[in-house]
Amino acid sequence: MQKRSIQAGRPAGATTFDAELAQAFGAAVRALRTEQGLAQEALAHRAGIERSHMGKIERGEHIPSLPLIFKIAAALECGAADLMAATEAQLGSAEA
Repeated sequence: MQKRSIQAGRPAGATTFDAELAQAFGAAVRALRTEQGLAQEALAHRAGIERSHMGKIERGEHIPSLPLIFKIAAALECGAADLMAATEAQLGSAEA
C-alpha cells in the first residue's frame, strides 16, 4: 500500500467562509468607522488596503486574515479585542 503525501493547506472542497460572521464583522467595522466620522477610503488608507477591499469586508463579502484584523483595529484606534467584542454584539443583535 502506498503512502499518500501530506499537502499543506485545506482539504479539497473545504471552506472557512461563514457568511453570518463575515456580515457581523463588517457591520462592526462600519459602525466603529461611522462613529468616528471616517470615510471608508480613509479607513482603508490607514489600514493599508484598497478601498474596494474594505468595502467587501464591510459588506460581509470577505473575512479578513488575522493580521488584517489587527491592521483594521489599529486604523480604528481600538484593540483587536474591542473589534471582536463589537462583532459578537452584532452577532447577538442579529439573533434577537
